[in-house]
Amino acid sequence: MKRIPLRDFFRNPEKSRFQISPSGARIAFFAPFENRRNIFVQERGKPDAQRLTSAIDRDISDFFWKGDDAIIYARDFDGDENFHLFLVSLRDQREQDLTPFPNVKCLVVDPLEEDDSRILFAMNQRDAQLLDVYRLNIETGERELVAENPGGVIAWLADHDGQVRLGVQSDGVNKHVLYRASEREPFSTIVSTTFRDTFLPQCFTFDNREIYALSNIGRDTLALVRFNPETKREVEVLFERSDVDASGVSYSRKRKTLTAVGYALWKSERHFLDADTQAIAEKLASRLPNQEFLIASMTRDESLWVVETRSDRSLGASYLYDARSDTLEKLADHAPWLNPDDLCEMKPIQYRSRDGLTIHGYLTLPKNLEPKRLPVVVNPHGGPWWRDYWGFQPHAQFLANRGYAVLQMNFRGSIGYGKKFWELSFKEWGGKMQDDITDGVQWLIEQGIADPKRVAIFGGSYGGYATLAGLAFTPDLYACGVDFCGVSNLFTFLNAIPPYWKPMLDMMHEMIGNPETEPDLLRARSPIFHVDNIKAPLFVAQGAKDPRVRIEESDQIVEALRRRGVEVEYLVKENEGHGFQNEENRIEFFERMERFLSRHLS
Repeated sequence: MKRIPLRDFFRNPEKSRFQISPSGARIAFFAPFENRRNIFVQERGKPDAQRLTSAIDRDISDFFWKGDDAIIYARDFDGDENFHLFLVSLRDQREQDLTPFPNVKCLVVDPLEEDDSRILFAMNQRDAQLLDVYRLNIETGERELVAENPGGVIAWLADHDGQVRLGVQSDGVNKHVLYRASEREPFSTIVSTTFRDTFLPQCFTFDNREIYALSNIGRDTLALVRFNPETKREVEVLFERSDVDASGVSYSRKRKTLTAVGYALWKSERHFLDADTQAIAEKLASRLPNQEFLIASMTRDESLWVVETRSDRSLGASYLYDARSDTLEKLADHAPWLNPDDLCEMKPIQYRSRDGLTIHGYLTLPKNLEPKRLPVVVNPHGGPWWRDYWGFQPHAQFLANRGYAVLQMNFRGSIGYGKKFWELSFKEWGGKMQDDITDGVQWLIEQGIADPKRVAIFGGSYGGYATLAGLAFTPDLYACGVDFCGVSNLFTFLNAIPPYWKPMLDMMHEMIGNPETEPDLLRARSPIFHVDNIKAPLFVAQGAKDPRVRIEESDQIVEALRRRGVEVEYLVKENEGHGFQNEENRIEFFERMERFLSRHLS
């Protein structure tokens, strides 16, 4: 097996995130400058690109075109997640902070793609817990409040004319969908549920009278439905499966029609709602075999599409598809230094939990090694109400390249498998959720793939918690662990959540546990109170500015284990938040992790 340099897995892509301007005259993309992800732009059909931004302390997070002559991008500071919106003009390369407010979080509600001068954004300037919506004129700087948060609104939606007419409100346990017929009228409630049911507005119908939404009200899985806000009733089910949830919805602005709805089995799939889109997708699939692809951007007239590919063994490439001539042109490979033939297949697996659930997951095996008694890295995902997907995962490919089998599982609570599967995770942090992880390790041992004496556990965020829980609650199962910004103490974690999570706190108490009424549960499930059980070596990494899992979570577990004489390595980065975004920090983390695993799994 060819040994690939570690840096090649974790360096920033050469070029990525291509976005075509509304007219198609220009294409913008991310590329490195001083090891940071910055924005470059080039005239379509010309080879030379111009750098627009000069961020050197932190990667730029995202961007979009505003007309053909301006780009808006988002960035935070040292990982604090207080994102600001910046405007850069192509006419004079002038950069402007559109939201220059300290300790304020901003996010785009709607880029208003057909309006070259205005956007809708939300920020919590008035109240740290509440996001109000503003309409901003990027040419004049004029800012208009269009939706003041009445309390607890955690998401907003505009209609196709850019009028903010929907809000999703939560008091932590109950959710309400608020609606108004126009911005001149007050909001009223059209849907009320507990947090156990989901109603997610996706967009308005194209006459702006009804709503397309993902809903599992009265069913187990999310279905795509059409809903009438005046009668407060579901009108039509457009797509539904009984085994998995419907997910993202796409539509044509030009032709005013829904085009597709997504869902995920072991790979991501699409159900087409429009024959023209399906025909083009089938053409692209035939030209891009054995890869998933998505439409990342298109011109306003929808004649030119930016298509991104991905697979388990490739970071993918970007292409420009001309719908008029039916031609496909490669713009760039995202990581040309990685040869897919040198990388490892990510295979779907499933096993039974001890209480009879089917747990789906993925297994990445080292290339050209017999799959018997291999060292294994178990990698539970974060969230925990998220899931693993098939696709390129640099850490899994890196570990497999170093000879480790990598096991990832969608334990109970992972999204996409319906309401019942999700609800089975409630108040099971460190309980049955952890049992699902343990059962996956036992399954791998029974298959003869894992060497039971050489199993490590590694994860970030909730996966970091699962790492600590694995070492504390099944101390004989793992030879070592790697905890990346994981929760160690459920009391301190719940008491220190960011202010914009406050509306969801009661829900988190229902799903995790309440420190006031269930202290015994949280004590039983917090690894910090079971450090006496931990004997395996541990490597901990943490961003000092993390607003979600604060550094105190890592500090206390490291201090407690060192007092007991357990081997602990600790890596703290002062300029990082929840996870390591800067390239050099990612590379240092995995360099140290590689040495740590080599010592304890060899």
